Amino acid sequence: MRNIIVILLFFVSPKLFAQADSSFSFLKVIKGDIVDFTVDNLDNIYLFNSSNQLKKLNANGDSVAVYNDVKKFGKATYIDVSNPMRVLIYYKDYSIIVTLDRLLNIRSTIDLRKNNILQVNAIGLSYDNNIWLYDEVNSKLKKIDETGKLLLETPDFRQLFGDTPSPQSVFDRDGFVYLYDTVKGVYVFDYYGALRNKILITGWKDFRVAGKYIYGITNDTLQRYQINTFRVDDYKLKEPLWPFVSLGFTTTRLYALKKDAVEIYSLRR
Repeated sequence: MRNIIVILLFFVSPKLFAQADSSFSFLKVIKGDIVDFTVDNLDNIYLFNSSNQLKKLNANGDSVAVYNDVKKFGKATYIDVSNPMRVLIYYKDYSIIVTLDRLLNIRSTIDLRKNNILQVNAIGLSYDNNIWLYDEVNSKLKKIDETGKLLLETPDFRQLFGDTPSPQSVFDRDGFVYLYDTVKGVYVFDYYGALRNKILITGWKDFRVAGKYIYGITNDTLQRYQINTFRVDDYKLKEPLWPFVSLGFTTTRLYALKKDAVEIYSLRR
């Protein structure tokens, strides 16, 4: 275990906006008992039904795998599919992380409480197939392996920031770790735990980092923030997209959860 020096370099506010017409083209719909879903960067779709069963479909909508061992830890709180070969499922009520392979077979089960990590809202898979998490009790970003062993951690954020973040999601993308707090914004760290940037994006729902973009929803508008240029494009979500329960994004597609269905649209760049 080692402590990492956190360096604040600069802050970026997304002030450059571009209004764009909705550029969506309907592709297909997947119907069934669907209460939640997510998608990976290969456009595989992961569906939760009302019994908390997890099913994986490929980009064509064909069934690939099913994870049935779902009642042991209650309802899943979060699923990370950023690496299709290694899926994370987090059960917050039990402080349990389950890792699955590409066919949704169990690889490992991590009890965070046994590793003295008592309160976690946000987890995410790291580039090297370890796990990032934010320890709310200690106010630290931590990295653990599949056994729960601590690999690195930042200093206590309470000693570094006047107002510490409470992130709801963690994404590892292209050399950086993104912690998103819907109230305070996006905190961007390097792989050693040093703060490199803060992006003043707040209030976005269905937050996701995909490729060179950050996506999110505000009211009836899809927001797409380009990380390198700080440009934000607005896409008005009209019928038939609206209304929806939640949205998912890849670099080329948009997914809309409706009642017992997921509608799939192409997204123009």
